[in-house]
Amino acid sequence: MTSDDRTRCHWARTDALLQAYHDTEWGVPEHDSRALWEKLMLDGFQAGLSWRLILSRREAFRVAFAGFRPEIVAGYGEKEVGQLLANQGIIRSQTKIRAVIRNARAYLAIQEAGEDFSGLVWDSVQGKPVMGDGSGTATRSMVGNELSASLKKRGFSFVGPVIVHAWMQACGLINDHETECFCRIRGK
Repeated sequence: MTSDDRTRCHWARTDALLQAYHDTEWGVPEHDSRALWEKLMLDGFQAGLSWRLILSRREAFRVAFAGFRPEIVAGYGEKEVGQLLANQGIIRSQTKIRAVIRNARAYLAIQEAGEDFSGLVWDSVQGKPVMGDGSGTATRSMVGNELSASLKKRGFSFVGPVIVHAWMQACGLINDHETECFCRIRGK
């Protein structure tokens, strides 16, 4: 419990930054294509690390990746990769940095084919959030597995089933708030 006596998911009960994120963003259905792409890229950076670390560096990531505007990031070359690898404000993983650049190009290819990234993503759950089991322990899902495979076929990388599931939770495609959490009903 927190000072306001509302019950939250376990991961958001003791840290103010995580609590604010949980209460205002996590699990709220996101429909903006660019925002969905940004959040997917951040979830890729989170792999193997804590979400709190990524959240605390989110603004530095936004500056480093030009506001996560795919049309700019897609043009990054070796010079920009070198600058990003030297940027102490972000996670300096060459694999993850290069994945963001590839994913910007894949995102633009979807647009150039006349598709909407948000539509593609939300079609995977028939346009409405899927209810999780409320346990707070799920790390994968069938819809996450399927969307991961679809994104990979479209040229995305660093979008495995665990990353995609976590991203779907964060963006409200899967309502995985714990059963007792006051936010669970929000995503129904």
